[in-house]
Amino acid sequence: MKKIAVFVDVQNVYYTTRQAYGRQFNYRLLWKNLAHMGEVVSATAYAIRRDDDQQIKFQDALRHIGFDVKLKPFIQRSDGSSKGDWDVGIAIDVIETAPNVDMVVLLSGDGDFALLMDRVREGYGKDAVVFGVPTLTANALVNSVDRFIPIEDDMLL
Repeated sequence: MKKIAVFVDVQNVYYTTRQAYGRQFNYRLLWKNLAHMGEVVSATAYAIRRDDDQQIKFQDALRHIGFDVKLKPFIQRSDGSSKGDWDVGIAIDVIETAPNVDMVVLLSGDGDFALLMDRVREGYGKDAVVFGVPTLTANALVNSVDRFIPIEDDMLL
């Protein structure tokens, strides 16, 4: 049975499924699908801390499913824009974890991760898999992995 490490870019999944389908992603169903692919030995969801009740309930639900939830503070800039992404943190965790598993699964459509997934596949010789919304996932990311699994209606709440 393959050992799987899962990394979820929560903000990316939330906004792409909302934009494309107006619905939310079903993390419980994801977990069931992953169980058919192998043994999940590590699962991390990267999110932004907003300290509102709905976010706290969502993060607790992720923990209950089996995810380690890493939080970063939400930063509101003086010009009204906001900052809060986990790209570097995800990349570091993937690089540290990949040597110890057979498969790295990333949930994101962010093309910045293409080089990372190339490294997983070519540098470490591991299976690289991405789940993403087809119309909102960068082609570079799709082309960097062994398998792209589209997030479509059947994976949504």
